[in-house]
Amino acid sequence: MTQKDIIIEVSLQQFLEHGIKQMTIQKLIEPLGISTKTFYKYFADKEDLLMQCLFLHYSELSERFIFLEKAYSNPVESILLFFYEGFKLDFGTSHIFYHDLNYYYPKLQDLLVEKFFLKSMIKTKSIVSEGIEEGFFRSELKADSVFETMIILYTNITRNSKLKELDYSPNVLMQNTLVAYIRGICTEKGACFI
Repeated sequence: MTQKDIIIEVSLQQFLEHGIKQMTIQKLIEPLGISTKTFYKYFADKEDLLMQCLFLHYSELSERFIFLEKAYSNPVESILLFFYEGFKLDFGTSHIFYHDLNYYYPKLQDLLVEKFFLKSMIKTKSIVSEGIEEGFFRSELKADSVFETMIILYTNITRNSKLKELDYSPNVLMQNTLVAYIRGICTEKGACFI
């Protein structure tokens, strides 16, 4: 492992633990015992380091989601698992990190999500199609529209300041938006899995 790789790994852990906004270059290099000169040898600035940390982080998460795709027993459970896993990340132990990422770097996050999760998202969209065909979701629905609506709801839960002002737990927000929507598109057959 190169010194640059070590800086990326340690910095990623620092970002995950403390968030992005409050981490300065000085705070990031302190546990590494390196100078700012060494830091600038590898990175243009904090955002350059953040981008490389995010590439590492999202590539690891992408592998996890690919594994999870194989774990579903039906389309409803699969869709719920996909969004709950994302939700655990956005509001879990690294919630400060994801809050900062959503609030201060939404375009960067969108770029990385598209790069690393496009395959998972395409698979999830096809799961919606399968769910319609297999009678788990209502037959008049269009898979593209359903999936895009789920993404919009999810994005609003994680990024919308109005929802945050309501001061509900993330689980309550999830239950009252995305899960309620999924329940609404289910047939009787699909609803029993929510």
